[in-house]
Amino acid sequence: MKRTETALILAPLLAGASLLQGCATPPAPQGPPQLDAKAQAQCAALAGMVIPAAVLALPGIGSGPATVDSAAYTRATMMNLVDRGPTPAAMINPATPNFCKVLGHIAPVDPTAPPINFQVNLPETWNGRSVQYGGGGFNGVLITGLGLLPAARYDGPAPLAQGYVTVGTDSGHQNQPGQPPQVFALNDEALLNFAHASYRKVREVSVQLMQRHYGRAPEKLYFVGSSEGGREGLTMAQRYPEAFDGIFSRVPVIHWTGLQHVGLRDGLATVGDGWLRPTQIKLVHDAVLAACDTADGLFDGLVSDPVACRKRFDVTKLRCTAEPTDFCLTGPQIKAVQTLHSALRFDFDLANGVREYPGRGPSGENTPSSGPTGGWGAWWLGSAPPAFPPIPANGIGWFYGAGAIQYFYARNPQLDVRNYKMADHKARVLEVSALMDSTNPDLSAFAARGGKLVMLENMADYAQSPYAGVAYYESVRARMGAEKVDAFMRLYTAPGVDHVGTGGPANADIFGALVQWVEKGQPPTGLTLVEQLPTLPFKVQRSRPLCTWPLVPRFKGGLVNDAATFDCQP
Repeated sequence: MKRTETALILAPLLAGASLLQGCATPPAPQGPPQLDAKAQAQCAALAGMVIPAAVLALPGIGSGPATVDSAAYTRATMMNLVDRGPTPAAMINPATPNFCKVLGHIAPVDPTAPPINFQVNLPETWNGRSVQYGGGGFNGVLITGLGLLPAARYDGPAPLAQGYVTVGTDSGHQNQPGQPPQVFALNDEALLNFAHASYRKVREVSVQLMQRHYGRAPEKLYFVGSSEGGREGLTMAQRYPEAFDGIFSRVPVIHWTGLQHVGLRDGLATVGDGWLRPTQIKLVHDAVLAACDTADGLFDGLVSDPVACRKRFDVTKLRCTAEPTDFCLTGPQIKAVQTLHSALRFDFDLANGVREYPGRGPSGENTPSSGPTGGWGAWWLGSAPPAFPPIPANGIGWFYGAGAIQYFYARNPQLDVRNYKMADHKARVLEVSALMDSTNPDLSAFAARGGKLVMLENMADYAQSPYAGVAYYESVRARMGAEKVDAFMRLYTAPGVDHVGTGGPANADIFGALVQWVEKGQPPTGLTLVEQLPTLPFKVQRSRPLCTWPLVPRFKGGLVNDAATFDCQP
């Protein structure tokens, strides 16, 4: 039997597991919800709806009108699995209820700019709330709002199945075959939409649709995003503090200008003799574990305290003393690793006075890949040294960073990035930094209206530096004071976990905790990270406490795979 067939058979059993606990006789299975003629008619009535441009315009930013291109009443589906996805969570298609699937677009002001596409899913049974999903990478793909939320447990229901309206957008451009994903940035309106405008406009579209479809406005609105979507969430809190009541930002590419330039720098460090082969990646990974793994009281393949590990691990001890082999590092390779670990300092202030982008690592160098992502082999080094122009076999950081330099900063697709100097493009760098960098530490307006913000950094992340998020959190505390920040903001860290959630316990009900904080005033406490395979029955392999920064998990004795045997300690 195929795995997808098995998933369809077991899905209703898994979905009802909590209901069956303690019952002597399980209830008789029920079929999918019946089609509701009234609900179908209400859904179909949304097709062709136009939201005037004046409703969507932002201060200093115009807009075209929004048009609903289609509204389709969609029958409930059961959870199923796919064989492969770009992230572990993407291998799971969670169950959906009966809902109205609304597709549409917001027309641009500049006729040469692409539209902003959106999808809004209106459940038949609504809880009065909505969740807007963030994007990823350079976007350009419509986010459906049908998947699991970032860092969610695999065995829990998605927001739509919980009665939330869910919302997604492509951020105002559409990737085209054969074109780099950064090419849209040559258009000013498309770049502005990607930076922040599209998410706020689509938020307003969703509110208008909810009012029209249900006859009332939403009670609470949430934004959840990872990576680029995490940046979008922080951007909403900073630029549009009135827009969302709760925001969950996971592994945000927060210091965007720094990230693209460090991607260029770290890629150039591996040109020629600096590139490391897979066996050498494992060599470094094993040396990091030897130096740092047991610092938490347990050898378990996870570096619980990567900050302390920065002082304990010395890459120069791996230097070749004779003929170079796969089991030692040459001088250029050691220099490349040191470059990756070091901060990139700028000669002038970027947005909000930021002057440097922090280094990455150590830990997680040889994280196994799930789909195309995992550790150095995916994010930094790829399967081939940097090419000019970048090729798919290169590390993602190089592919993204070099392309961003060409299309965002130099605005020259033919630029040889080996000749790029930031000082030659200072005015443009500052312009893009003001648009893209979500580093404003003043969240007083968001806090004053009762907003709550949760951040999660995966500490073995090489797609971006988790220490950029740490630096931002600390800048907010320095600006607003620790007591005020603790009343509305949390930063959690997941040791040993890669950008997409592989390498260690990575998932918890963070969104549920955020909702409790927003709606009941209960701050998050006692959260547990679990490591699950994205295959049925989603067995928990091990768990760890989810610690607030700067605490780290330390083993106190007992079952080595149980969060209860760890404490969060300094």
